[in-house]
Amino acid sequence: MATLLSALETQVRRHIVETTASYWSSAEIVDIFNNGIKDLWRDIADLKQEHFLTNDPTNVTLAADTATITGVPADVHKVYLIEPLDTTSTSANKGLTFKPLDYNHPIFQAARSQGSVDASNEVIYYSVTGAGAPTGTSSTVIYVAPKVSSAVSLRFVYVPTLAAKTTSDNNPIPGESDNALIAWGVAFARAKERDDRSPDPAWLSIYATEKQHILQSLGLRQYHEPTF
Repeated sequence: MATLLSALETQVRRHIVETTASYWSSAEIVDIFNNGIKDLWRDIADLKQEHFLTNDPTNVTLAADTATITGVPADVHKVYLIEPLDTTSTSANKGLTFKPLDYNHPIFQAARSQGSVDASNEVIYYSVTGAGAPTGTSSTVIYVAPKVSSAVSLRFVYVPTLAAKTTSDNNPIPGESDNALIAWGVAFARAKERDDRSPDPAWLSIYATEKQHILQSLGLRQYHEPTF
């Protein structure tokens, strides 16, 4: 069952012997949790087991005679799939496929020089550029070539970054990660009372062990068929 960050804060406060906020504010501890969440999220996303995969069938389109995709979410970390929203045999976009390719690839260069093509039975190459989230609302720009002669509604499947959490939010990290966030929270909370302002090494070691176990447990999501 999901755990509220407020409940994790309570457990951290037991370890730092401050059940009522005084030296450490609730906001401080939640900020520490958010940094721990980001640290765990990075490595879990890198497992490529799609724990944070998001399917957006609503907001993303390719307008006619346009070299970039519009409506790309502001929180894009990795692009997983782009395809026409309607892929049925009777669709106006039947046979239209999107394939990733480097922007400076000779095939992409040749495709850019083409005129607009009919939005069916064609291959549209795309290149993901920009710094990506969370550096700004238009930090991910996706170029396409060739252009299409009519607008196409798209299904956009991607891995997003995580928004900052509050005490009323659940721990968003899978893999029974509560203990890892508690250890991270205690380690960095205690930095405030240490002369060198560094996190507590013993609790950081506990966090590292918990993180390793989380990554091991999340390493394979299905056992239906062997993975090669």
